[in-house]
Amino acid sequence: MDAVLALADGTAWEGKSLGATGTATGELVFTTGMTGYQEVLTDPSFAGQVVVFTYPLIGNTGINDDDFESDSVQPTSLIAREVCRTPSNWRSKASLPDYMKAKGVVGIEGLDTRAVTLRIREGGAVMCAVSTEGRDAAVEAARTAVPYVETDFVAQVTTKGPYGWGVSGIEDVTEPEGPAILRLVVLDCGLKRHSLKRFAALGVRSVVLPAGSSAEEVLSWKPDGVMLSSGPGDPDRLEAVVATAQGLLGRVPVFGICLGSQVLARAVGGRTFKLKFGHRGSNHPVKDLTNGTVAVTSQNHGFAIEPGSLDGSPAQVTQVNVNDGTVEGLAIPSERAFGVQYHPEAAPGPWDSRKYFAEFVEIMKKGQTR
Repeated sequence: MDAVLALADGTAWEGKSLGATGTATGELVFTTGMTGYQEVLTDPSFAGQVVVFTYPLIGNTGINDDDFESDSVQPTSLIAREVCRTPSNWRSKASLPDYMKAKGVVGIEGLDTRAVTLRIREGGAVMCAVSTEGRDAAVEAARTAVPYVETDFVAQVTTKGPYGWGVSGIEDVTEPEGPAILRLVVLDCGLKRHSLKRFAALGVRSVVLPAGSSAEEVLSWKPDGVMLSSGPGDPDRLEAVVATAQGLLGRVPVFGICLGSQVLARAVGGRTFKLKFGHRGSNHPVKDLTNGTVAVTSQNHGFAIEPGSLDGSPAQVTQVNVNDGTVEGLAIPSERAFGVQYHPEAAPGPWDSRKYFAEFVEIMKKGQTR
């Protein structure tokens, strides 16, 4: 079946239907990773977005049971140059098109993804529509779509109630048996499961709470540390989450990832701004200002911290993006808190920055009282 990608100004690209039929709208963005389409599809940070894969072929390893970052498909639609319908991998349980159809996700393939990517780079991320219902319907849907920044996507993707993730995986939220182990409370703003897996590999038991939880609710779990997770949308919409972060600083160690790092910055008076087309992919170089080293990182964000807004605050910029100089890391030593703008859990991506999970575990150990 034919499909079309359309922008509000009438620009359109024609292609072939991929997945379900219908019309989907969202913010048009691109990701440069050569691998990891399953993780991208299930990463809550992509909620409300239509994702263009710049790599020309995806889907050749199918869909497996191990690489899900959440239980749902998070982008509203997927765009690719070519999608493999006959995957070959020992873990594969389904093809990408069959998975998308089963999940009711509209997609499009066979169009010039290079042209679409150049349009985003030149004009910035923009609302769009992908449709199997004709060009006119797609253009109208793009024109009437609610702007990305006007939606609180964190409220849509956060957990509805608390749950535990122990060293053996998902558990009920109960007191662990045996010797005391480190307990991490995670404020779920759009959590990726691999963050929990990285901490579990270090012997940390996590309790995941809804993003709207108060500081007192978080502290009632007697955590050794708190993680502010990654997630979608505009950090300016997260006043309640920022207030919770403010109530935690100085009382318990805090680690922020991506959106969580922006929340940390806002908690000490910092501001954020929307990037023209964002950072999404597995090959973004980041320089550590404390020792001069450069790490290759996995990234997925459309907002960044204004460095000047941290002047006079207890926070200091510790890492910057080599490509555009944007803030990639901050530390608040007086409050035992730090954050990184990228994804140290990767999935997909290089393992250069996995060390930050171990560093936070050491910070938690120093203050452990249980």
